[in-house]
Amino acid sequence: MKKVLIGVFLTLVLVAAAFAGAQVIGRVAVPEVQASTAVATPTEQASTDALTQSDVLTSLEDALTSVYDKVSPSVVYIEVTQIAQVTTMRSPWGSQQQPDQQQETTGSGTGFVWDKEGHIVTNNHVVEDADEITVTFSDGTTVPAKVVGTDENSDLAVLSVDVDAAKLTPVTLGDSTQVKVGQLTVAIGNPFGLENTLTVGFVSAIGRSLPVDTDTDSSSSTYSSTSSYTIPDVIQTDASINPGNSGGVLLNSKGEVIGVTFAIYSSTGSSAGIGFAIPASTVNKVVPALIKNGEYKSSWIGISGTSLTSELAEAMDLSSDQRGVLIAEVVTGGPADDAGLQGSTEKAEIDGDSVEIGGDVLVAIDGQPIDSFDALTIYLARSTTPGQEITLTILRNGKEQSVKVTLGERPSTTSEALSTDEAAS
Repeated sequence: MKKVLIGVFLTLVLVAAAFAGAQVIGRVAVPEVQASTAVATPTEQASTDALTQSDVLTSLEDALTSVYDKVSPSVVYIEVTQIAQVTTMRSPWGSQQQPDQQQETTGSGTGFVWDKEGHIVTNNHVVEDADEITVTFSDGTTVPAKVVGTDENSDLAVLSVDVDAAKLTPVTLGDSTQVKVGQLTVAIGNPFGLENTLTVGFVSAIGRSLPVDTDTDSSSSTYSSTSSYTIPDVIQTDASINPGNSGGVLLNSKGEVIGVTFAIYSSTGSSAGIGFAIPASTVNKVVPALIKNGEYKSSWIGISGTSLTSELAEAMDLSSDQRGVLIAEVVTGGPADDAGLQGSTEKAEIDGDSVEIGGDVLVAIDGQPIDSFDALTIYLARSTTPGQEITLTILRNGKEQSVKVTLGERPSTTSEALSTDEAAS
C-alpha cells in the first residue's frame, strides 16, 4: 500500500511541476543543501513531507483552475439541426395519398471563439449539411450562426455569430510544432452535451497521419482506415475525449490552444484513452483562409505511395537502411506527372504478399529529408501552398537526381486525388 501511495504522490509531483515549473520537483527531489548537518526527526520529516504534498496538490489545482478560468469563456456549445424530406408509404390502390413530411434530426458539438468579429471555429463534420445552427456561450447566451467556410481536408469550419464584442473572448494559439510527447494536455468541450467539461492527460504521440470517416453523427468523428482523406501532423492524447468534444480545444499548460479535438479511436464510441487533435499550425493556416475566401486550398503533388521499408529497399537493390517515399502511382495530368515522376512498374513478393516496387523514391524536398509518407504529408501541409515550386530529391534506379515540381490544388473528389489502398497526397 505504501508503494502505491508513493507512486501516486510522485505522479502528482510530475503533473504539478509541469504546470507550476520545475521548482516543485527541485524542492522534492533535490533539496537545498543546508550548512547544518542536523538530521530531522521522524516527526519533523513527516511534517515537511505533509507540507510538500499539500504544496504539490495546491499548485496542480491552482494551475488547472487558472487554465479553465482563462479558456472556458472562449468555448461554446454548438447545436445543429438537419431537416430531411421523408416520403410516406402510399396505398398500392391509390385510395389514400399522404404528403411528404419533414423530419428533423439534431446533433451537437463544440467550438471556440476565434476573434472579436464573431468568428467561431469548429469541425467541418459538426456542421456539415446542417440546416440550422445555434451557438451557446458559457454565460447561457444562445444565438443563431451561419457557416462562413468549411474545409473537408482539414475537418475545420468557421461560423459567424452576431453578438456584442464584449461576449467574445478569443483563444490564444500555441506553437504545435514545439509540442513533445509527454507534455500535459487539457481538453475543454461538451462531451455528451455536458457543457464546458475539462479533462486532463498527456501528449501520447505527435505527427500522426489520420484517415477520418465523417459519415457519423455531428458530435464525433471516428478513426477509419478506409477513409477518403487523411489529416496530417495530428496530435494524439489520452485526455478523455468523447462524442460532443468535436471542435473543442486541446490546450497546453499555459492555456494556449495546441489543437482542435476531432476524433477518437474506440470500439464503443466513447473515450478509450486515444483521442486526436488537429494541430494549431494547421488551424492557423486554414481558418484565416476560410474567413477570407470561404475555402482553403491544400497543396497537392498527385501521387500515391508508401513509406520505404527495409524489405522494400532490399527488393529494389537499395541499402536496407534507405528511407523515403516509394511512389506507387502518379495521377495522369497531375503535378508529379507533369514533372516526369515515375510510379512503380514491377512486383515483388515480401512475406508472401505481392507488392509494387520500381518507382521513384522521394528522399527530400527542398533539401529537407523525407523519411516516410507521413513526413511528406506533414511537409506539404506545414510548408507549402498551391502554385509553389519545390525541388524533389529522388532515387531512380538507385541514382540520385533532382526534379522540380509546381504544386497544384488538391482536387475536391477522392477519385481525382487518387486515393488507393496506400496513402495519397
